Amino acid sequence: MLYYVNPTNGNDDAAGTQAAPFKTITRALQQAKANDTIQLLPGTYSAASGEVFPLTVPSGVTVIGNEATKGSGILVTGSGKFPSPTFANQEVTFQLRTNAQLRGVTVTNPAVRGTGVWVESANPIIANNTFINNKREGVFATGNASPVVLNNVAKQNSASGFTIVRNSKGEWRGNVCEQTGFGIAISDDAAPLISENRVTQNRIGLVLNRSCRPVLRNNVVEGNREEGISVTQQALPDLGQTQDPGGNILRSNGDIDLANDTSVTLISVGNQINPRRVRGLVEFLANEMPPPSPNPTPEPTPQPPPTPEPPPPTPNPEAGFSDTKGHWAEGFIKGLVDKKVISGFPDNTFKPQDSLTRAQFAAMIANAFELPNRQPIANFPDVPDNFWAALAIRKANQMGFISGFPDGTFRPNQFLTRVQALVALVSGLGFTGGISDNLLIYSDRAQIPPYASERVATATQKRMVVNYPDVRQLDPMREITRAEVSALVYQALVALNKVTAITSPYIVVPELPIYLFTDIVGHWAAGFIQALATMNLVSGFEDGTFRPELTMNRAQYATIIANAYDPPPKREPIRFPDVADSFWAKPYIEKAYRGGFISGFPDGTFQPNQNVLRLQILLSLASGLSLPAADVSVLSVYDDRASIVAAAQPAVAATTQKQIVVSYPNVKLLNPNRNASRAEVAAMVYQGLVQAGKAGAIASPYIVKPG
Repeated sequence: MLYYVNPTNGNDDAAGTQAAPFKTITRALQQAKANDTIQLLPGTYSAASGEVFPLTVPSGVTVIGNEATKGSGILVTGSGKFPSPTFANQEVTFQLRTNAQLRGVTVTNPAVRGTGVWVESANPIIANNTFINNKREGVFATGNASPVVLNNVAKQNSASGFTIVRNSKGEWRGNVCEQTGFGIAISDDAAPLISENRVTQNRIGLVLNRSCRPVLRNNVVEGNREEGISVTQQALPDLGQTQDPGGNILRSNGDIDLANDTSVTLISVGNQINPRRVRGLVEFLANEMPPPSPNPTPEPTPQPPPTPEPPPPTPNPEAGFSDTKGHWAEGFIKGLVDKKVISGFPDNTFKPQDSLTRAQFAAMIANAFELPNRQPIANFPDVPDNFWAALAIRKANQMGFISGFPDGTFRPNQFLTRVQALVALVSGLGFTGGISDNLLIYSDRAQIPPYASERVATATQKRMVVNYPDVRQLDPMREITRAEVSALVYQALVALNKVTAITSPYIVVPELPIYLFTDIVGHWAAGFIQALATMNLVSGFEDGTFRPELTMNRAQYATIIANAYDPPPKREPIRFPDVADSFWAKPYIEKAYRGGFISGFPDGTFQPNQNVLRLQILLSLASGLSLPAADVSVLSVYDDRASIVAAAQPAVAATTQKQIVVSYPNVKLLNPNRNASRAEVAAMVYQGLVQAGKAGAIASPYIVKPG
């Protein structure tokens, strides 16, 4: 459900619709349930306008203003008592519960010791807001909180931008903290990921004390009046590791850039810090941030050239390995063996649990993909011409899958990590478009190196990630096994439509956001629409709506088909007299026609502006997907089967058998001759992608199941 709130012209006795909005957020929160969204219109929300603070956002409810402007013109200001189980009574504007979301709002708490947003042992999302002039801090996380705090601005707050205490974790990415006391304050046993934030013009940038263990990656801490980062008591920040450089930049802070006032030596790996502007014990390793590459693992000295090894044995076409029968990755391994991408050992084993070296990975890549060269040949000093994988390494490198290190070496015998394999595959294939929300599915997402976040999100969106035994556990920094890399490479080939998708409970299916379009929240087809939108196959309107109940014409349908299935040509093109060369959809119509998905009318026309019928969608998908005709007895599932013309019955039976048909609100009514809505097109096109192995299944009670 979508509720609207307007503090100027709204009425709390209204229905909360766009035409009749509520006046207060308080009233909307009383009505909202999980998966509902509250849309705030411009204005000031305060006690004077009727708000009762604190505003508690229930689990699964989204409060959204204007994310593009970070809440400009949408001000929520006020304070109320919140009895914190871990911090006694507090003055709070918002309190967010698990899976609640606050997006695109300006928040000010004018009370003495006032906090903008309080997160108590919950996992909400806080994104694209402005926290300004709060008398204490913008966001306070405590207890076992694990929020995702993205791209906010926290400025001119009296105490700090963000305070993270007790056992809190979570991700704090892409925020700006400026002109306050402490930019970010972390204490107790908190261990959050602090990544890609800009902390500037504060008294002190980051203050870390007690026993906190934050992970700091790719932050810029500069221009703070006293110290950049202050570390006290038993605090021990993670400033980078060999497999995961810190990438932080500390510079131009007033007194000192990094102050370690503990008795423990801090290890700095891959940061830009001037050692002369450091106080206390700090050991520097690779103190220059390396350039981003699929495998940024800087080390101080190159490895010696490896001894040549014999090439791997010839692939075994039977794939009858004695140690993979019943193995979780058996299907992926067999698929790659059949394509001669990988092979086993002379003793008829595959050794699925063995780690994989960079050279072995390059050999797999060279066998699996034939892509144009994207970069010139690199001459690695530790890969002599007689090395068994030399040609494969050069090929994989030229295609853009795997790079060398800043010192010019390749290090072929170094083991590969899981995140390095994913980044290499996404980089080499040129895949883009991953959204950060895809990472929410991973319970250990805080361990994903910042440089890899976007590409891991893309791999997740493309269904390339395979996690065993826990699908939610990525283990990004662990060395990858032969079985695991086989699964990832196979899924990459599935994403390219080079192999048939196989069923596995360990393929990660991303959890899609609920806020892509403002008018589909709670809609019966929301899952299908969101999935296609995330795959960039459908789009909405400029006002942020999808308008799921609008009809769709044949030109629009042909465009979706051409983009979704990218069909290879099955027949020669035809010229439709009513589709001019300048018509916007001509190339899509031609592609869908040549792929066998659509045809013209007996008079030779295409009639692009005619509405597409539900029956026409099913005939189109049966034809384009080359579904074999099914026994028409399956049509007994429909109460209106008599309205299906005889000539169309085998094709409709075929789409029913393959669970492509989606009927709302009654699965027993096909309504074949009714104009299809945009929602119905999205649902059935998506089900066609599922049948073709190009998308993961979505649970819906409106998918027709054959009897």
